[in-house]
Amino acid sequence: MPIRTPSQSIFRPLKRVDQSVLDENRRLIEEIDRRKILRGAVSLGALSMLTGCNVTDRGTVQSVLRAVSEWNDGVQAFLFNPNKLAPTYPESAITKPFPFNAYYQEDEAPEVDGSTFQLEVGGLIDNKEPWTLERLYALPQESQVTRLICVEGWSAVGKWTGVRLSEFLRRLGADTRAKYVWFQCAEGYSNTIDMATALHPQTQLSFKFADEILPRKYGFPMKCRMPTKLGFKNPKHVIGIHVTNKDLGGYWEDQGYNWFSGL
Repeated sequence: MPIRTPSQSIFRPLKRVDQSVLDENRRLIEEIDRRKILRGAVSLGALSMLTGCNVTDRGTVQSVLRAVSEWNDGVQAFLFNPNKLAPTYPESAITKPFPFNAYYQEDEAPEVDGSTFQLEVGGLIDNKEPWTLERLYALPQESQVTRLICVEGWSAVGKWTGVRLSEFLRRLGADTRAKYVWFQCAEGYSNTIDMATALHPQTQLSFKFADEILPRKYGFPMKCRMPTKLGFKNPKHVIGIHVTNKDLGGYWEDQGYNWFSGL
């Protein structure tokens, strides 16, 4: 994947800084700043490197920030090693209680009826027949004890059990030359990931947490667990999976969060 760099024309001294504009864009600035590639390089102060821009212009500020963010995504995708495993841990390291995290309260988590559930699959695949939970549970499963890292700064170790997404895509007859896999979730959440991450050996459709059927608060009927991604890239309550060459965005990505968000 080619690395896109922000336009060189933006790197000149700023004429003036409007703090209210920077405050409005703080989420995007902080999100860029969290990435390892640019740690310390992009912050409120670093905007003084921008050039020729009147930063009272909100559109200009957002364009600049998104250019840097997209460049950062490109670097991460270029450096991503699809064969490098995220660290695993002994079960003694599991975080108890494992934290709940979502953009809604725990008692607002969607309730999915497992007896009638059918996973919708579509896009660039051969077999578009929906999958019942019984059929999904019959797939070969494995467990992983890995760390979930939240963009908010906390992390927790949990045990997840399910089928490798790569194996599931193989059974669908998915075109793995496609660029993306898109997830639709019961609560209205959505998320798009790159195919390299989808095929990573630790990317898993998780049906269990701590050896029990996935609780509602952690994503029943299934979660896509990706220890190589930040937590918000791990969709819960998955009800649809589509293979596509079009970036269909995602709940947080559409609000300015980094798209790749790899670790």
